Amino acid sequence: MKASLILATVGRSDDVGRLIRTLAAQTDRRFELIVVDQNADDRLAPFIEEGRASGIDLLHLRLDRPSLSGARNLGLAHASGEIVAFPDDDCWYEPDLIEIVLSAFSREISLDGVIGCWVEQAAARPAQPKTETLSYEAWRRFRGGDASSISLFLKRELLRRLGGFDEHFGVGRWFGAAEEIDLVLRALSTGGRLAHCPEARVHHHFSVESTEALLPDCRHARKRARGTGGIYAKHGLGAWVVIRGMIAPVIVPLIRGQLRAAIKGGYVTLGRAEGLLAWKLRRNL
Repeated sequence: MKASLILATVGRSDDVGRLIRTLAAQTDRRFELIVVDQNADDRLAPFIEEGRASGIDLLHLRLDRPSLSGARNLGLAHASGEIVAFPDDDCWYEPDLIEIVLSAFSREISLDGVIGCWVEQAAARPAQPKTETLSYEAWRRFRGGDASSISLFLKRELLRRLGGFDEHFGVGRWFGAAEEIDLVLRALSTGGRLAHCPEARVHHHFSVESTEALLPDCRHARKRARGTGGIYAKHGLGAWVVIRGMIAPVIVPLIRGQLRAAIKGGYVTLGRAEGLLAWKLRRNL
């Protein structure tokens, strides 16, 4: 069994080098790294060479038009591993991550995917009750827990059956996020069996509070929120889920006396409403 790690990257260099060095330190080297480079220059050249010199099986691809989901799908088309993962270009792995993930699939051959632990996110948020196996019903209520794309490890067979990521969603698209939520919902809706694997630890910086100025932060939140609104419509989620998702971003911060968060929440609500309406209008964007 082998893992294919698909790294979609644009705009970063040193962070990519850090990830490659953590891959070179893996206790289990049964993986390939597929770098989908969306930069117009050769900033990654020294890190590609470093990875290959360290013995990593590395394929370097280029994509002219930046699109996170599009880059991942391009990498998926070249993947040869039975298990596929999607590290961000600014995350890093603990040394035993590949070993733990491959062992989890070997122990339970019926698994279609495992969800690792995003260490910094888990530390910053209140603990959430989790069952071992993800529930489709809970995910349709947005009560299924976290499953960031950096913590997803899925069978290639499942991904190809689903057609990969929906390229309407994700960074670089009008529906600026929620591509992994869509993927998990589609996997569960077709009977895919996904389980949490907290021992598989992925690192990525996480902050509850943004350091951006208020207006740029709000604009960014609005764009990302369009993805969630699109998910509401695409998957026909229940009225209460949609209503709660529209009012909570404003009401909850106001109750807590957090004015900045409430203002940002207004942009989130606007973005979700835009995404919901746009998808219902046949996503002519």
